[in-house]
Amino acid sequence: MSSTSLARRLIVNADDFGLSASVNEAVRRAHQEGILTTASLMVNESGFQEAVELARQNPRLGIGLHLTLLCGHSALPAPEIPGLANSEGEFTNNPPGAGFRYFFNRRLQPQLRAEIHAQFEKFRATGLPLDHVNGHLHMHLHPAVLKILMQDAEQLQLQRLRLTRDPFRLNLRLASGRFGYRFSHAVIFSSLAARARRQFAQHRIKHTSHVFGLLQNALVNEDYVWRLLPQLPPGDSELYSHPSLHEFKHEFDALISPRVREQVSRSGIQLIRYQDL
Repeated sequence: MSSTSLARRLIVNADDFGLSASVNEAVRRAHQEGILTTASLMVNESGFQEAVELARQNPRLGIGLHLTLLCGHSALPAPEIPGLANSEGEFTNNPPGAGFRYFFNRRLQPQLRAEIHAQFEKFRATGLPLDHVNGHLHMHLHPAVLKILMQDAEQLQLQRLRLTRDPFRLNLRLASGRFGYRFSHAVIFSSLAARARRQFAQHRIKHTSHVFGLLQNALVNEDYVWRLLPQLPPGDSELYSHPSLHEFKHEFDALISPRVREQVSRSGIQLIRYQDL
């Protein structure tokens, strides 16, 4: 095995950029003071414009689209997507229900396609380079959504997507508790990722080999990150979290921890963005 194949590179991403001022400030500080290299932008939430300005002020921070099709707001007016959003332009907060409807109700496909394209267009209007794409609650891997993304990959200029697959055996060594949650999500997303990987290859979509954070579910704290770094597999990986100054301050603290920064250096890990793949 060559020395290049043994190299370990890590994308450290913040989901939900643009959700609120608290999240935006955590992203800014985690990038300037810590190990954060990329952030995924929610284009329809209250902190969107502030997030765009922060991104322009920090050009080394890779900005991607955090495609939102549930637990958030729509880009299109509610009357144009009545099957997706209520009169206030809000998607459902019921992920299993949304997943079921999007899969079985084929009449929703045109509405999903229109909303997806509207969110891409809103991102493009910022003028920011598109570092990557992923989905809020990983809805980009939902079969109905992925089908649209792959069919329209060229039009959407898709080049880099998150392939959400958190290695379960490694997670067992790094964390404890909530075994049912961790096992079920490992099984579900291993299946979704296996299906998506083939389609990514067909469309030459770049992705990392591993993604960490899924099985932690808002518990990407300092101890977890510190234990993960020395055991990071060879090749390219992504660690994502949800840093904020309030609700998930422990995840913000992990990203600016001097102990974590020292571990990155000691472990010989190169911090990169999706555009560096």
